[in-house]
Amino acid sequence: MTAPPTPQTQIQPSQLSTPPLVADFIAHRPLFKRAAWRWMGDRDLADDVVQEAYMKLMQSTTPPGVQQPVAYCMRVVRHLCIDHLRRRQTEQQLLGEEDEGLAQEAGAGTPEHQAIGRQLLQCVDRCLRGLPARTRQAFVLHRVHGHTQQEVAQRLDVSTALVNAMVQDAVRALARCPDLGRPR
Repeated sequence: MTAPPTPQTQIQPSQLSTPPLVADFIAHRPLFKRAAWRWMGDRDLADDVVQEAYMKLMQSTTPPGVQQPVAYCMRVVRHLCIDHLRRRQTEQQLLGEEDEGLAQEAGAGTPEHQAIGRQLLQCVDRCLRGLPARTRQAFVLHRVHGHTQQEVAQRLDVSTALVNAMVQDAVRALARCPDLGRPR
């Protein structure tokens, strides 16, 4: 017979509970999948984005002041879609004409979805053009090219706190952008 677990090894009920923001995300997952599919133009990519958003929410703590958790989760999904679309656009530009055909065959979506993706990128570009050049550059280096805030700070010769503030300014500008999420 084994001895009963000691209080230190027992799983506490609080360890089993799902954070409220994650529970809201799970409850509204079909909504997020539809939105991501609409923005990405590809169901598989949309599934990847939604899974990435779920992992991001699981690994982080809920920021203070979130009054509309579903809207917050949707914003996380939308930002990840933007990141993926910009990354894909950058990759396609770097690949050149020869590899562009291969990328399209690998699941670039229908022409309609490609047009929606381009319109979404144009909306993002318009919103970002309204920002100061250094803020725009910090956002693109961090969110699109995946550099750490410390790397961006070194490249721009500013503090990491300033990089964080500039990235957040860009994120807020995109959140306020009226056309974003509703490409024409």
